Amino acid sequence: MRKSKIYFITGVSSGFGRAIATAVLNAGHKVVGTVRNEAAQRKFQSLNPSLATAFIHDVTHFDATDALAKSVESTIGPVDVLINNAGYGHEGILEESPLSEMRQQFDVNVFGAVAVIKAFLPYFRNRRAGHIVNITSMGGFITMPGIAYYCGSKFALEGISEVLSKELKPFGVFVTAVAPGSFKTDWAGRSMVRTPRSISDYDAIFEPIRAARIEKSGKQLGEPAKAALAIINLVDSKEPPAHLLLGSDALALVRGKLEQMSREIDGFEGITRSTDS
Repeated sequence: MRKSKIYFITGVSSGFGRAIATAVLNAGHKVVGTVRNEAAQRKFQSLNPSLATAFIHDVTHFDATDALAKSVESTIGPVDVLINNAGYGHEGILEESPLSEMRQQFDVNVFGAVAVIKAFLPYFRNRRAGHIVNITSMGGFITMPGIAYYCGSKFALEGISEVLSKELKPFGVFVTAVAPGSFKTDWAGRSMVRTPRSISDYDAIFEPIRAARIEKSGKQLGEPAKAALAIINLVDSKEPPAHLLLGSDALALVRGKLEQMSREIDGFEGITRSTDS
């Protein structure tokens, strides 16, 4: 019989966060989730009044995160699983996109996640147990024109997750970066921030990508409910991996990227080695 766990999940109002939280509640575990307002708080807690608790919290309010973790640990109980899900997508050609939009993208997708991790780490380390799951993206491995800020944030979180998995392994704390492919969420809909177009030179390379993304929204291959079950199985595994791809599209695209990188490394091996003393 599965041991009942306490999950802390950021961004449970919709999308992946809601799907994961619902699956976790259905499995009989407690979920403490973060939401952005009172209406979302009431709606989430109504899913299961005995197992679901929501705190109003913006992950970019870094100074409030330690107090939130302390409150959760003291009033709900010791958190077993932390899932950093809160995030959003930014779409825009880099030359057209102001730095302020990059800062906001990183504040939410990277600094917000790291702040939550740092708030719970002392509890996990002291208990010598726990699992941190960071929801990244296949965009943390592969890239395409028009999402430089988003991919940059996910590449960063992938790297941070991998380092953290090595730092925490001696304490029995697992860290997994979960990289979904295309799923039926609102990532490409109202949740996405889009920088207005202004330089026509980029039309040919970018407009077909933007049009295809909009057309595909809501028709993606991946099912969030199935992703949620996969994450529960990941947490229940004895030796969780540092990285996990979700979706056959992510699998194919990342394998293709690795093959391309291998060819490039082999093709320029002479130059690479030429710098040795």
